[in-house]
Amino acid sequence: MDIPGYSIDFEKIVKTIKKEKCKKVVLQLPEGLKTYASRIVEFLENNTKANIILLAEPCFGACDIPNYKLKNLDVDLVIQIGHVSIPELENLFIATLFVNAKSKIDVSKAVKKALPSLKEKGKNIGLVSTSQHIHTFEKVEKILDENSFQTFVGKGDSRIFLRGQILGCNFSAALSIVKKVDVFLYIGSGNFHPLGLLLSTKKPVIAIDPYTNEIKEKNLEELKDLILRQRYGAIASSKDAKKFGILIGIKPGQQRLDLAYKIKEMLDSKNKKSYIITVDNFSYSILEGFQDIDCFISTACPRIAIDDYLQYKKPIITHVELEILIGKRKWEEYQLDEIIVN
Repeated sequence: MDIPGYSIDFEKIVKTIKKEKCKKVVLQLPEGLKTYASRIVEFLENNTKANIILLAEPCFGACDIPNYKLKNLDVDLVIQIGHVSIPELENLFIATLFVNAKSKIDVSKAVKKALPSLKEKGKNIGLVSTSQHIHTFEKVEKILDENSFQTFVGKGDSRIFLRGQILGCNFSAALSIVKKVDVFLYIGSGNFHPLGLLLSTKKPVIAIDPYTNEIKEKNLEELKDLILRQRYGAIASSKDAKKFGILIGIKPGQQRLDLAYKIKEMLDSKNKKSYIITVDNFSYSILEGFQDIDCFISTACPRIAIDDYLQYKKPIITHVELEILIGKRKWEEYQLDEIIVN
């Protein structure tokens, strides 16, 4: 079976379903692949004896595993297409198969276009991407080598599946080589991953979008400055807060209960009241009922406080920003919140 623009190992899915004799399978797709949902379901049902159930809710990544929602459906297997696994997530009560969706786009043109910008920064290049483009690294390294660059690809912590892979919440693969490189080259679309890379490593970042051949550097710096101003504003808006809501994500890959209790202890030490609140999918409408809460602190996906900043009427900050708020950390020591595994 062929999906335009992506290489997906459907044979692996079929073999797994047959081997495990699965009768009921839940299929989880990212938004970009839902347009092909009916084709995928028909292919799997025609080639196996399984009944396929489509999950309609958004899939935000490998951290967003719906196991806890499926207890009453008697499901044998969850298939998540579009991501690779987060190795630290084990012992899920429903078996989960992660199948990457590798982009078929040729990155060569975009890489060659970025060469002049890279040369301005130095010769040592840190190569990073999301799972969709990691398989292109061999070709990218060859181009860089032919142009006298030295390339470094880092190994992340136990939350990271592939060398050189970064998540929106984890840049450990980049941090493992940060002292060796002059600049990072990010391959992929969107702004959040390269922005997070910029904030986390504090090294120059050149991002190339292989779909549009756009080179991003100056606009990333401008976006970084905008985000930092917004984060400073969120902290300033929380300075008179007396009641805090500590938000815990229910999604298996975003649960940081120990951090939530640590935050509560910090607030107790400052005679601030706090309440732990569990949330699945975050939105203003979910939280607006807590009208006596002055400030929310998210321990779930680090993107929530940044991406949805303008959506909320009350400030949502991270635990790093709380430390700045209560004087445990200086603004000059600001760091992006990451879910790091030691």
